Amino acid sequence: MSSTPIVAEVGAPVIELGLPVVGGSHHRSSAGTAGLEVSDAQRSEKLAQMRAGELGSLHSWELVTAVDGPGTRLTTFLAGCPLRCLYCHNPDTMEMRRGEPVLASELLRRVERYAGVFAVTGGGLTISGGEPLMQPAFVARLLRGATELGVHTAIDTSGYLGAHCSDEMLADIDLVLLDVKSGIPETYRRTTGRDLQPTLDFGRRVAASGTEIWIRFVLVPGLTDAPENVDAVADYVASLSTVSRVEVLPFHQMGRDKWASLGMTYELEDTSPPAPELVARVRQQFRDRGLTVY
Repeated sequence: MSSTPIVAEVGAPVIELGLPVVGGSHHRSSAGTAGLEVSDAQRSEKLAQMRAGELGSLHSWELVTAVDGPGTRLTTFLAGCPLRCLYCHNPDTMEMRRGEPVLASELLRRVERYAGVFAVTGGGLTISGGEPLMQPAFVARLLRGATELGVHTAIDTSGYLGAHCSDEMLADIDLVLLDVKSGIPETYRRTTGRDLQPTLDFGRRVAASGTEIWIRFVLVPGLTDAPENVDAVADYVASLSTVSRVEVLPFHQMGRDKWASLGMTYELEDTSPPAPELVARVRQQFRDRGLTVY
């Protein structure tokens, strides 16, 4: 075991995209990889399987209803994310190495098992993270397999790596859950450590393809709540022709302890959840543009 000391990270550091390395706003209890067979292949074989899309790094999976898309969903959380969101409630899954190696065929067997449930409830497979587009070959394999089974598909993405989503992949996606974390570039960089433009570009591309979009916006007092920032998000969202709903997700502190356990400095230690009046104001800003808001 390495004796290298843990160095505290501050804020939203920018990391280089080399080997693929979860953020979000919902509190959820996942099943981890329980019930799934984990690959015991040797390292060289694993690398070859990952390049081919046969193997991925999985943080967890769960069966949920009305959270990650319509109906009952089998949601898979892939490990690794290029963003460093200040409000991330799963910092333990920011790095790809913290996931478990699971074959696409193993996950697709699980999808097939629940196909009847999906058909009855209008549900399906949602691929989340982390950032699923960190593992595009694996995601493409899952999407193709689910589509061949006649199962509804969704991905939950920041859109930052939208260039990794090929036209063929996009054709296998029925719904994109697009996390738009800010409408002002400076606020986006402060929040995530990255640039806003790739998200905007990907959203426009998805809309142009005719694919349905659900927007997710995390409301953090003192960070993303400025009226002009919300207006910028709302104006952008209103320009996307296939957006069917907007979810305004109030910030919470449920992941705070994880940051400390990883030796990472949590900048939002003293930030409170938004007051009901603030949530109402922000939701109205979206509604003012004719959007359906939750």
